[in-house]
Amino acid sequence: MAWRIAGTYVASCSCNLICPCPTDNPPTSADGQCRGVGVFHVADGNLDDTDLSGVNVALINLFPSNLTAGHWKLGIVVDEGASDEQAGALEQIISGKEGGPFADFAGLTDEWLGMERGSVSFSDGDAPSASIIGADFSFEPLEGPEGSGAQTTVKNAAFGFAPEFRVGHARGHQNVLGVEFDGIYGETADYEFASEMAEGAAPGRG
Repeated sequence: MAWRIAGTYVASCSCNLICPCPTDNPPTSADGQCRGVGVFHVADGNLDDTDLSGVNVALINLFPSNLTAGHWKLGIVVDEGASDEQAGALEQIISGKEGGPFADFAGLTDEWLGMERGSVSFSDGDAPSASIIGADFSFEPLEGPEGSGAQTTVKNAAFGFAPEFRVGHARGHQNVLGVEFDGIYGETADYEFASEMAEGAAPGRG
């Protein structure tokens, strides 16, 4: 079935700055694993006739080593304001059952942690913030050269939810789907995923 989701995401993980997952290097958290959450606001999207516009979904991850080593744990929390049909569609997409880039994730995932329903909020802007089941985090960008007004970005990474994303801090304690961590690293960007994507456009990081 055909699907597409597009919007803005903000993510937080336990790695020290800068998280090495986008370059397929070992995590830099204290225990050597990357625990994280990415909150995706779906500004526009669908799975066939199911409209997904306006829904917020959180992707929870545990990466025990560099990404291509596999053995991932993944799960999602879909905002309680979404319909059961919308929540089911997002689980089908993100678990990889509908093909496209998330099917590549499934090949690296040992355990699908399932889907929960709960409060998932997202606030856009220069410093976007999110809340998952009452636990908040806010993105704090790293500034570029003094006086430039620019912010630090990562571009053309081997693994990424967008071709270019802003990086910085995203502090906040999370305990969702059995994955508990204190956030340090953060990133944010606009994204677009679909069941059929151009070569090299697929996401590869959570």
